[in-house]
Amino acid sequence: MTEASPLRGRRVVEVLATSAGGVGAHVRTIVPAIRAAGATVSVCGAPATEQLFGFASVGADFRPVGISSGLAPVADSRAVGQLRRVTNGADLVHAHGLRAGLVAAAARRLSGERQRPLVLTLHNALQETSGPRQRLLRAVEGVTIRGADLVLAVSSDLADNARRLGARDVRVVPASAPPLEPATRTRAEVREELGVDDGRPLLVAVGRLHQQKGYDVLFDAVARWEQEGRLKPAPLVAIAGDGPLENELADRIRAQRLPILLLGRRSDVADLLGAADACLLPSRWEGSPFTAQEALRAGTPLISTRAGGIPELVGTGAELVPVGDAAALAEAVVRVLGDPAHAAELADAGRKQAAGWPDEEAAGRRLVAVYRELLGAPGDGPR
Repeated sequence: MTEASPLRGRRVVEVLATSAGGVGAHVRTIVPAIRAAGATVSVCGAPATEQLFGFASVGADFRPVGISSGLAPVADSRAVGQLRRVTNGADLVHAHGLRAGLVAAAARRLSGERQRPLVLTLHNALQETSGPRQRLLRAVEGVTIRGADLVLAVSSDLADNARRLGARDVRVVPASAPPLEPATRTRAEVREELGVDDGRPLLVAVGRLHQQKGYDVLFDAVARWEQEGRLKPAPLVAIAGDGPLENELADRIRAQRLPILLLGRRSDVADLLGAADACLLPSRWEGSPFTAQEALRAGTPLISTRAGGIPELVGTGAELVPVGDAAALAEAVVRVLGDPAHAAELADAGRKQAAGWPDEEAAGRRLVAVYRELLGAPGDGPR
């Protein structure tokens, strides 16, 4: 074993459920670091996830395992069998998210390989708030967390919850957003494409069209500042992302004649952030959101809720408002757009905050050290 190859000869399996956002992007970013440490890497997930993120293109052996994003007993049983076969002979399994963790823990129990370390990264909190389904999900959450040898949480609130549920070992390890591709168009070119007149503010939101992201609250805020007439000219809001709420949101835009564009999934987020006067993140919950990281790195003033791990991530580098408070969100937009000096201060504070985050290489080294700790020296077997 050399310091350059601390995982030489090891086989690591990364597991994720269906993902269209940050979890898939995070898994893709850690594969090169694990391979550089000498390990072979298999990634298990839905075929659509491979098509979207291209794990094989960064050196992973992709294996299709149909882990859905919601509870599905028949599909879960099939996924457990698939994963059990794929992980046969693996040295370590790392599951990303509760769904993947549940399947990975079951596959390990059935295989009898109890000594093989299981790492679980918690990227998101449960969104169900009440009722029988919520109680079932909470029970599943506890079983999954207690079944892991090590729990990595992307935010402190997730770590605290894991400890309450009986996790053996919990550590806070924020997920680092991969750097965006450099912008290829000027601010003026992007604004022209979106139909933004000179002098009209442009607000950009980036994220899946899902209830978690709080777009209904954002729409309420837009309607509020439209009615009050405090922003002249009124800003245009452009949302980059796709998801299950697309039709519902489009219907509301038409019915209320809101100045909002649904752009669909975009690959030019750097261009959009460069053209925006501010970035909006109205989420009900987030762990270590990539959108916030991208906005702060770009120097785009961020207006966000105080959801989940956002406050510890952004520090003083964003304007923060309570979750679900449309009035506070509207007021924050008025404050930032109406005071260029304040907006510039936010942008500067955001850049300084982002400069203190670990880069991809540092994050990769930290994860490799965790794997090395669990596995011991090559030939020793698990810890």
